[in-house]
Amino acid sequence: MREFITAVLLAPTLVTVLWMAVMGGSAIEQVSNGVGALSGGLGDVAQAMFQMFENLPVTSVMSVLGIILVLCFFITSADSGSLVIDSITAGGKVDAPMPKRLFWATLVALIAGTLLVGGGSEALSALQAGAITTGLPFTVVLVLMYVSLLKGLATETHLYK
Repeated sequence: MREFITAVLLAPTLVTVLWMAVMGGSAIEQVSNGVGALSGGLGDVAQAMFQMFENLPVTSVMSVLGIILVLCFFITSADSGSLVIDSITAGGKVDAPMPKRLFWATLVALIAGTLLVGGGSEALSALQAGAITTGLPFTVVLVLMYVSLLKGLATETHLYK
């Protein structure tokens, strides 16, 4: 249990806090001191990270590291999404065959790619708006799940005394 908490909860949280503190602090310092492209404000948000890296030492290494981290985020999100879709279509089984999960991952990637190529930036804005819109009801469900978890834990406190 200790290994799980360390590897799944603590290590990613510490790395994220460190990354945000160092890179966010660097960006804020560049903006406040009028250094580089960020001094004029955020023009193109997609390029902001690379504009900040331009004023740091080892720019190319930082850019490659940034791209790797963004890829890890997208790949992990896509893998989690395909796992959920696979579990739903398999009737709740979590050990469905790998080809089926690969099918769902490929299908989701093809649909997203088709939407982005066919619709351009408008499609991306529509996808973002759709994600935000569907996120609100899900937030209500998460709050209800949290309340349910607290009630369940409260009824089992006698087991831990």
